[in-house]
Amino acid sequence: MQLDGPKRRPLSGETRSAVVLLHGYGADGSDLIGLADAWAGALPNALFVAPNAPQELPFAGFGGRQWFPLTSRDPEEYAAGAAAAAPALHEFLDRLQQDHGIAAGNIAMVGFSQGCMMALQVGLRRLAPLAGIIGYSGIIAAPATLSAELASPAPVLLVHGAEDDVIPVQALRFTQSVLATAGLDVTSHVSPGLGHGIGDDGLRLGRAFLQHHLPTAAASV
Repeated sequence: MQLDGPKRRPLSGETRSAVVLLHGYGADGSDLIGLADAWAGALPNALFVAPNAPQELPFAGFGGRQWFPLTSRDPEEYAAGAAAAAPALHEFLDRLQQDHGIAAGNIAMVGFSQGCMMALQVGLRRLAPLAGIIGYSGIIAAPATLSAELASPAPVLLVHGAEDDVIPVQALRFTQSVLATAGLDVTSHVSPGLGHGIGDDGLRLGRAFLQHHLPTAAASV
């Protein structure tokens, strides 16, 4: 299936870059598209798009979605699930570039929780490097294969709540170590007192990261 989801058009009316927002388990694209409100002013030429994950949750009465099933905190399940979900997201990025004429280097991926797993799984395996990847409250899904499969050494920002009881903060330290060992430029931040979410400090750091790595000035006429 082709992925799609909520979008926010560039404030300038001119699309020169894109920020792809990947939601977490049990949510959908509407859960993260609001990040555009915090960042669009600093990125007036950026298209924000938050694709809905391809699978519905397998529970009656729940309307959320999943990138892949989660039945346990099993690293092998993470790796297999992220790999299986990756082709649809690669196709989405290919289509985004083609439809809007955006170079890979002008696209950033931002993922929360399971969306962070997908951003790292796909963003670092693109044929052409992306502008950057931000991972909030997540963990790398397939650390064992990263070095062999790494194709696009994009810069990475990892942000995690110190009191996260869904994916403990140790996941940030583990992910940072794996990425650094693979030779990636990775920066991290722990938000004091924060649980499984994105705090104001994380929003500010994300905005600064995107401003640094994406084109922000209007094209010359």
